[in-house]
Amino acid sequence: MRIFKNLNFDFMGKRKAFYVVSAVILSAGILSLVFKGVDFGLDFKGGTEVVVRFPRVVEINELRSWMAAGDMGSIEIKSFGTDTDYIVRTDQKGMGTEISNRIKEILIEHFPQQGIEILQENIVEAKIGSEIRRDAVIAIFFALIGILIYIGFRFKIIFAIGAVVALFHDVLLTLGLVSVFTNMIPGLNLEFDQAMVAAFLTLVGFSVNDTVVVFDRVRENLKLSKSSAFEPVLNKSINTTMSRTVLTSMTTFLVMLALLFFGGEPTRGFAFTMSIGVITGTYSSIFVASALTLDWTKARKAKITF
Repeated sequence: MRIFKNLNFDFMGKRKAFYVVSAVILSAGILSLVFKGVDFGLDFKGGTEVVVRFPRVVEINELRSWMAAGDMGSIEIKSFGTDTDYIVRTDQKGMGTEISNRIKEILIEHFPQQGIEILQENIVEAKIGSEIRRDAVIAIFFALIGILIYIGFRFKIIFAIGAVVALFHDVLLTLGLVSVFTNMIPGLNLEFDQAMVAAFLTLVGFSVNDTVVVFDRVRENLKLSKSSAFEPVLNKSINTTMSRTVLTSMTTFLVMLALLFFGGEPTRGFAFTMSIGVITGTYSSIFVASALTLDWTKARKAKITF
């Protein structure tokens, strides 16, 4: 199925304008990461977490006052998808279920005759959280190194460098937007947990797949038109793969939107991250990976052949 017939858009001619777009969004994201950071989940920072369902709507400020009176240390309370479900989290761990039991006791004190349903209890040691953070960084790093080696062997080293720079661009831009939107939209709890790490690894795979499709068409066109300049070949390759790119990205994006709105709280961070990643991955395949490859060949006055 082709949704673009005889498309002939000068993508590479607009690349400098999109460099500016990327720079602006990346700068906003980096500033947000520096001054606001991300909301690390229990997986990374350790502590005790109880997910509770109340028999009626309870105000978050009311819950906070109950926990503060119970001397529970640093308390974080968030809604969990509905008006009666909440996450109560503290940095205290205690022995066994000591802290979670104390949280339940405080809540039952205020609902002595009504049913409070405990949906979930989690306890994570700080040491385990630091190990998970380290392993997450290592996983993303080795994924990028593996992709660099693979594309370097399959194409040329400049294609590999362009692809990996595009992946760094995607990860950093998406992480920055996660930071920007954290605590901005009610009900959208963007905690950086293991599910979100999985989302970043998935978007790396999605982005490089789209980049490889474009580069593969570039290689085919260079073999067919050995005397053609590199920029027209790049534009032609992007134009001819655009239908496939848009269809793949759009179907994935729609699935992520469905997961975001209807998948429930546990998958919301994953779905939001992937929704942003699908857009950035498609964008970077054209205006980062391909554009950087073109600028390198122009700067070096090199001729790429296969």
